[in-house]
Amino acid sequence: MKKHIAKLLVLVFALTSVFYFPLNQAYAKETEQAHYPIVMVHGLFGWGNNEMRDIYYWGGSNSLREWLCDKGYAVYTPTIGPISSNWDRACELYAYLKGGTVDYGKAHAEKYGHARYGRTYPGIYKEFGETTASGDIRKINLIGHSMGGQTIRTLVQLLENGSADEKRVTPADELSPLFSGGKSWVNSVTTIATPHDGSQVAHEKYQMEPLINQFYAAWAAKNGAAVDPSEANIDFQLDQWGLKRNKGESYASYYKRVMKSNLWKKTKDLSVWDLSPEGAGELNAWVHAQSDVYYFSIGCLDTHESPITGYQVPNSNMSNALRRSSIFMGRYTNDHPGEVPIDRSWWKNDGIVSVISSSSPKVYSKDTETDYNGHPEKGVWNYIETIDNVDHFEIVQMKQDHTELLNKYLKLVKMLDGLPMDAE
Repeated sequence: MKKHIAKLLVLVFALTSVFYFPLNQAYAKETEQAHYPIVMVHGLFGWGNNEMRDIYYWGGSNSLREWLCDKGYAVYTPTIGPISSNWDRACELYAYLKGGTVDYGKAHAEKYGHARYGRTYPGIYKEFGETTASGDIRKINLIGHSMGGQTIRTLVQLLENGSADEKRVTPADELSPLFSGGKSWVNSVTTIATPHDGSQVAHEKYQMEPLINQFYAAWAAKNGAAVDPSEANIDFQLDQWGLKRNKGESYASYYKRVMKSNLWKKTKDLSVWDLSPEGAGELNAWVHAQSDVYYFSIGCLDTHESPITGYQVPNSNMSNALRRSSIFMGRYTNDHPGEVPIDRSWWKNDGIVSVISSSSPKVYSKDTETDYNGHPEKGVWNYIETIDNVDHFEIVQMKQDHTELLNKYLKLVKMLDGLPMDAE
């Protein structure tokens, strides 16, 4: 199989077995308690609704979104392209929230050779960005897990600064509002186990077939069901690339078309590039922390130093599906010309993301980081904590210590809800 597919799938199996959303989700309404709604964005190979037998991305067997809504918070869990680039996912997220047809941008579409327009969404929070009678902007608080953290950073960058390339080539009456800039519509960004500087796992060579089987074996082990990859019914949401499932086409045929596509070897406009250290660095060079937005980050650690080798090795509780990649990350260094240097400071990891990569963008980035002390600063990364003995699966699936992690999410949402609003 293609080299890029192989790289993608090593990240896929690590981020997939828990990322699902309920089909009958009733979109939460703003309450008196909630200041700004919470929007929780999934990572690589996340998907929504009821596609994987009522296993939720946020919460595993029980919906974290519904639990938070029961606490009085307005929470949304959008579904966007599971393997698309952060640019494409940000465009989809904007349309998913506001409603309308996804516009990937005239310049972007022409550069990468895919369709300019995508799916049309009804909008789950059409009021997003509108001004209230008192003159306040209806903002949101964004939370992203894994690649979802990169995606929400990209959305904020485009909202606030627009795109010079899109404005240059697109007639004014055709320009998407997303690309015009000047939109201070986001109150905060919180990233959880996000590879801001990419994952060094992308540097290892993997064979696709054994890897995808490993991923589905991991899903089956977590959820007590055997699933054939060609029967999983995943919507890859690659319409812009002409890889939409045809009417009457079997899922097995659709799956095969996607996996065999030449797409993987001809473009960087996909998650496999954005999640590599080099791709993440390229993103960091133009996506910056905005001075009017609060930025928070949380990392996960599930390795320890071997007293024999000095390498980082997995803790006993780490998911079997993550152990191979974790061992690789825990000893890997790189000094190849033209690639991001990787030293032992990258070794501590959660099975797929290094702790150092999760705290804030550093590679080719001018963003700054500080330890969160209860008094958040705008425009800098407020690093909240490293959650120990929790792997990349566990932070969203919450199997081992459900109560403790639930309390962490509740504490986080309460903190975000208590941030100053425009009028305060």
